[in-house]
Amino acid sequence: MRKLFKLLLILFSVGIVGAKAQETFRPNGVANERPQVYAFTNATIFTTYNTRIENATLLIENGKVKAVGTSVSVPAHAVVTNLEGKTIYPGFIDPYTSYGVPAPKNQPFEWGPPQMDSKKKGAYNWSEAIKAHVNASEVFEPNGKDAKAMRAQGFGVVNTHHADGIVRGTSALVSLADGNPQNTLLNTRSAAHYSFRSGTTRQENPGSLMGIIAVLRQTYLDAQWYANQSPKPFTDQDLMAFNNLQALPQIFVVGNRLEVLRAAKIGNEFGKKYIIVGNGDEYQRLNEIKATGMDLIVPVDFPDAYDVEDPLEAIMIDLDDMMHWEMAASNPARLAQAGINFSFTTYGLKSKGKFLSMVRKAVEAGLNETTALKALTLNPARMLRQEATLGNLNPGSHANFIVTNGNLFESGTSIYQNWVQGNPYVLKSMDAKDHSGNYKLAVNNQNYDLVIEGKAGKHKAKIKLNDSTNVKVKATFQANTVAFSFTPDKEKGGEYRLSGWFEGKDIKGRAKVPGGQWANFTATYAGALEAKEAKKEKETPEEATATAAEQPQVVYPFSPYGNKQVPQAQTMLFRNATVWTNEAQGIMQNADVLVRNGKIAAVGQNLSAEGATVVDATGKHLTSGIIDEHSHIAISRGVNEGSEAVTAEVRIGDVINSEDINIYRQLSGGVTAAQLLHGSANPIGGQSGLIKLRWGKKPEDMKIQGADGFIKFALGENVKQSNWGQFYTVRFPQSRMGVEQVMVDAFTRAREYEAAWKAYNGLSRKAKANAVPPRKDLELEALVEILNKQRFITCHSYVQSEINMLMKVGDRFGFTVNTFTHILEGYKVADKMAKHGAAGSTFADWWAYKFEVREAIPYNAAIMHEAGVTVAINSDDAEMGRRLNQEAAKAVKYGGMSQEDAWKTVTLNPAQMLHLDDHMGSIKVGKDADLVLWTDNPLSIYAKVEKTVIDGAVYFDAQQDLQKRQEIAQERARLTGKMRGDKLSGKPTRKPMPKQYIEWHCEHMNIFYHEEHDH
Repeated sequence: MRKLFKLLLILFSVGIVGAKAQETFRPNGVANERPQVYAFTNATIFTTYNTRIENATLLIENGKVKAVGTSVSVPAHAVVTNLEGKTIYPGFIDPYTSYGVPAPKNQPFEWGPPQMDSKKKGAYNWSEAIKAHVNASEVFEPNGKDAKAMRAQGFGVVNTHHADGIVRGTSALVSLADGNPQNTLLNTRSAAHYSFRSGTTRQENPGSLMGIIAVLRQTYLDAQWYANQSPKPFTDQDLMAFNNLQALPQIFVVGNRLEVLRAAKIGNEFGKKYIIVGNGDEYQRLNEIKATGMDLIVPVDFPDAYDVEDPLEAIMIDLDDMMHWEMAASNPARLAQAGINFSFTTYGLKSKGKFLSMVRKAVEAGLNETTALKALTLNPARMLRQEATLGNLNPGSHANFIVTNGNLFESGTSIYQNWVQGNPYVLKSMDAKDHSGNYKLAVNNQNYDLVIEGKAGKHKAKIKLNDSTNVKVKATFQANTVAFSFTPDKEKGGEYRLSGWFEGKDIKGRAKVPGGQWANFTATYAGALEAKEAKKEKETPEEATATAAEQPQVVYPFSPYGNKQVPQAQTMLFRNATVWTNEAQGIMQNADVLVRNGKIAAVGQNLSAEGATVVDATGKHLTSGIIDEHSHIAISRGVNEGSEAVTAEVRIGDVINSEDINIYRQLSGGVTAAQLLHGSANPIGGQSGLIKLRWGKKPEDMKIQGADGFIKFALGENVKQSNWGQFYTVRFPQSRMGVEQVMVDAFTRAREYEAAWKAYNGLSRKAKANAVPPRKDLELEALVEILNKQRFITCHSYVQSEINMLMKVGDRFGFTVNTFTHILEGYKVADKMAKHGAAGSTFADWWAYKFEVREAIPYNAAIMHEAGVTVAINSDDAEMGRRLNQEAAKAVKYGGMSQEDAWKTVTLNPAQMLHLDDHMGSIKVGKDADLVLWTDNPLSIYAKVEKTVIDGAVYFDAQQDLQKRQEIAQERARLTGKMRGDKLSGKPTRKPMPKQYIEWHCEHMNIFYHEEHDH
């Protein structure tokens, strides 16, 4: 019977058996149409992730499960295999791979101008990053080498796609059986795929994350509009294909935990619930991700420890990277505890051969074994809507299963066979027998205690001497034979070399003893090894909670200076402070301020409040929080979408990085709110993000709810690309005259767009039912908001001629330019600005960095102020944002402004510019409790921030900051020691590498290759 079984394995491997799978193919030779029936008896069988049957039989026929259970009738013609002591699990499914699909190829590099338009031939989308027409099944070809590697890890089925672009088309569900695509393709359109990466295209647009999101958002709208067109006004195969994707499972790959939330936001906007391919850091935003309700596909590429032996190299490692190294393996357990549904994937692993060991590492880190098996089988099958026939061993399902010699999640367990579509793939021989036990070895008139340990196929041996010391034995085990060699006394020498065979449980054979003579030996079985304590599975919620409690604690944000709990509003009473009200009361001496429910509840003297936290502010100054009208911090993957002259559709609000260390740094300088502006790469840039610096909150919670919309415009050298290099000469405009024309053209188109929508909306219900609405254009939507005074302009500007020009464009189209920022020649046109109603947000004394700022003067702010212009001092720079109080003081030094008026340039005045002065910018009852406590006059260079309060919650405290610095140092030392321990124990390590950080302002970006965020 065994010989027959081996013969059938060979036949299967060369494809002779199973001809019925391709009935339309003509056989070369004699056709074999005999049914393929196999019975596996006496096994422990997991029919599903949570159903285990002992001493059961699995019957398969023609690649499908025929029956399973303890009372299965085995046909006489079945090939029977006794799997006593073995375990059968359903085969694994990887829902996110590129197996068998050609890797994306970059377009050849061309030295020259940027690529503005698509170069793809055919009737496809304007953006090369939209590849909805791509179907992985059309280019899929089985890869024997990769399939073998995946089968060795327990996989039988994978979902594969072409990993290129924002919209990536459809994936194919394929089996890992050897053979041609006709047999291995299970579903030619299994899912739709998306990403936040443009891919291999060299097209300029999109050139930022916010641009990518805008392109995806516009594609959804365009596809909906296109679907309603009859006849079609033009052919776009990508829009047609995009509409056909919508009924499929929607898989979205992201780069980090914040991008999970960004994808969820897009999904909510268009009624989609994506399946998210994560980055393994989801535990850092667990509650927010759970609230999305989305399923996850989780990688297991848990990082190795850093090599920290060289202290100069070790300082290059950010503390958050060290923290992630320690916590990464606990990510699946934390997801499971939170009730988040997930599957595992090999995505991200450089070596697929590490997959199973990584899953076992996750189990060691607290993941329940049942949940782990579910993540390998049922969950991916459900995500791909294939749970009826995959991920289980119920009758009718595909015969995809693995055979192991024990618990899959224990490190010593081997996968013997992996059956895929009823085809067997032998990974290790099952002929190996379990010979573990205690033996009495007699050789050359000497008696020894021989111990054989380990599982079948992985035995190790040792000699226990009378003095309880152990002698290592080199042992080679085969099916029924064994060879030993050992030296009882290393000092005296004398090696024994034994070769024998098993008779029952005993061993007999011949030995070459010290001196070279031959002798007989026997090793008589003396009993089983002492049982080791079984590994405890953490299956109960109580045990899982206890495990999680023992794990390192996540801080918010996951960064140095993060908090174990996000700050909460409290009732606070500041007593006896010098209070800068920015109101009619002016600067009040020895005054009290009461904060309750996030608002300023009272301002006066001798105030009291039961239960309030009292802050003694004697000798200190209390002000409203600094508001930075022009900032570029806390923005992910680029502040410019400079690919086109008009990009009003992009939104900074889509890419807020709530974990930027600059948020904490600026809190330490008294900043409580900021306008996050698009850069100055184009005449009409993107929409602003107005935030409060709520350190630790998620991106959406950083936003100031109910705030008016703002947008960035720009004038001057940047937008005409005069400083972009020799090749950037193809994008219109290339002159200051052209800048004006771009804006006039854009607002003319916006007026026409608005008129088209008004005409449509004015139709009767009957007429509207027979009409097609105009195409919704997100770019023009934003410009219409400007025309209707629903969105307001902050314009990058320097030269008086262009400042005049934009005010005239505004007058022509009926809008007011809200704010000119930089405005270094504002002193020349201050009277015109005041008449127009424009504010000026300027630098105190930052200039001489390019030609068009050559006429800047330090009196600019004061002159505009005297002319009746609302004036603010802004940062435009992450470092300057930490000391805006000192920048405001320069208006006193240079321009002779009063201290109160100077202070308003960084508090009340920017609040007025941003239309937020009704609830921030001054200390007044009913306004938001955004307060800063200073050790000295806030305009003094000696003033330090003691507390920064936002909405009544303390987000920066100088004393806590000192404590955090000590904790950071201690944590670095602890993790460094732990990493050194990994290296000393022989575990793999990786070399520290400099990490690139980018800080932006309007003129350029600063690149830092290492910056110690925790110092």
